[in-house]
Amino acid sequence: MYADTFRPALDVRRCKFMWLGTDLVFDAFKFYIVETPHGIMQIHGYPYDATGSTFIVEMHDAVWHRAGFDMLAGRPLDPGESDIASIAEIRRFFAEILGGHAVHANNSKWISFTTVRNERWHHGNVVILGDAAHTAHFSIGSGTKLAMEDALALAACLHEQGSITLALEAYEAERKPVVVSTQRAAQASLEWFENLGQYVHQEPLQFAFNILTRSRRVTHDNLRLRDPEFVRDVEAWFASRVAAQEPQYPATGTPPMFQPFRLRNLELKNRVIVSAMDMYSAIDGTPNTFHLVNTGSKALGGAALVMTEMVCVSAAGRITPGCAGMYAPEHESGWRRIVEFVHDRTTAHIGLQLGHSGRKGSTRLMWEGMDEPLPEANWDVVAPSPIAYSGANQVPHELSRDAMAEIRQQFVAAAAAGERSGFDLLELHCAHGYLLSSFISPISNQRSDEYGGTLQKRLRFPLEVFDGIRGVWPEHKPMTVRISATDWYPGGIDADDAVEIARAFAAHGADAIDVSTGQVIKDERPAFGRSYQTPYADRIRNEVGIATIAVGVISSYDDVNSLLLAGRADLCALARAHLYDPYWTLHAAAEQGYAGPGAEWPDPFKAGSRKPQAGRSDGPKPRLQLIRDGEARTRHSRWRPH
Repeated sequence: MYADTFRPALDVRRCKFMWLGTDLVFDAFKFYIVETPHGIMQIHGYPYDATGSTFIVEMHDAVWHRAGFDMLAGRPLDPGESDIASIAEIRRFFAEILGGHAVHANNSKWISFTTVRNERWHHGNVVILGDAAHTAHFSIGSGTKLAMEDALALAACLHEQGSITLALEAYEAERKPVVVSTQRAAQASLEWFENLGQYVHQEPLQFAFNILTRSRRVTHDNLRLRDPEFVRDVEAWFASRVAAQEPQYPATGTPPMFQPFRLRNLELKNRVIVSAMDMYSAIDGTPNTFHLVNTGSKALGGAALVMTEMVCVSAAGRITPGCAGMYAPEHESGWRRIVEFVHDRTTAHIGLQLGHSGRKGSTRLMWEGMDEPLPEANWDVVAPSPIAYSGANQVPHELSRDAMAEIRQQFVAAAAAGERSGFDLLELHCAHGYLLSSFISPISNQRSDEYGGTLQKRLRFPLEVFDGIRGVWPEHKPMTVRISATDWYPGGIDADDAVEIARAFAAHGADAIDVSTGQVIKDERPAFGRSYQTPYADRIRNEVGIATIAVGVISSYDDVNSLLLAGRADLCALARAHLYDPYWTLHAAAEQGYAGPGAEWPDPFKAGSRKPQAGRSDGPKPRLQLIRDGEARTRHSRWRPH
């Protein structure tokens, strides 16, 4: 009735579940995970009193279909009617767990979980709360709690405010931030269970850590407060896996982020990368003193690998006039100077990221207007199809076969120059809507020849470029590929496509996938938040079996340690954190009290390597870390910790 006011959004998920009861009394909240001939099925079970338990059966839609549950009911069920045929099969699948105990039904039928969000929660004197206003997946067990807290807040606001209108506005203002935070955690947990099948190969300790940290609300440090012995065991297991391959490293006492990692013959001293960041400070493509100081300071800061910005393979392939290139002799000598500094004065390695701007080229420097065309002296831009990035950008020329061959050769020439310059690793930029990314996305590639249409055809040119580069890049040196794992737009690349994209590059010899997202279309709608891109790296790593680099609002060493221990990524690339603090990695070691391999301070800086002592004016402030059952308490005095 009031949909125009409430503006609801319904996100129907990819799992089916059924709510049931049993006279089996579970001794705690239990997750039972069962491998069946049809795929993974799971039980979320918990006791509700001394006589019985609730248990929820859940499985991915594909497993539900393969098991034949879609055919068992035989007809639409009436309200209140239970799916007796499916329940009989559930008894059979979970007979070992149920141990002959009864299964109780109460309007029990298959449902697809739907995340409900409303922009507003009241209309006149009509107000919604609980599941009517918002839902959170049952795997974090917060639905009833949220509803009760809504009711308490509503009652208090009605008591405290001078009118119903003011009370309802206050109610929304108070509750929405808490609900949004909880829904974000619930969404991460929901998606983890949707993709549960990709984790069943993990060893028990890692799997346990993974499930406990699935919502990202509980982290490595937070879990250490709750159960230090468990975290110590997981860290020891992780270290033992590294020591088995790299015996020179100690098996214990090293935080996960400071464990080494090998790509071909390149040994990285730790798991931290300074992510590629455009600086828009080159002159006619030539890196200069700014690039030396910027890259050198990051290399001195403790990260194992420092990436260049996207280095363009031609003048027309630049994003802006300030973008660096690798298409002239002075570019090569400029980069060689930087590489030599990194190798001579630091223990870091340095990687070259090569790309071509495509339809996003000929634009202003970032601080003058990101993605906005130059006011004058624009150059022509190219793309797989004549589709502009936005209404403000140029319509690109559609690339001919001859032009594609020329660009491929530009990439090959730039890679050869990168090898002569001494780079340790090469990354091919196939993300963010630049040229190779625009071939992969159906939003920007609408060709009708062999380079357009299916995903396999849209990948053809990027793979040809990759093969050309791999042919001149030394066999012992690794190559990575940065991809956009989703376009954040209907009809674009999605997570399923990302797995196949990664699989294709892996088959052609890529050593790792640098998993970013978006920036392919101006009208994208990203689900932005802490570590918001890491689930894509997680899925690619665990489905394809290739090393992944996680990126995207990873800003704390706690996040890095959590991602690595859970097996969601092999390396973590941080951008803004290194802009704020070029010595982020060394400071992370100091904060953790670690001074071993992988965290070596440069000799001139060693005097400052100790963490300041508490009680001194320059020391750290005391910190209280809370174990939260929800989010921060609100301003009202009725909220009291207990």
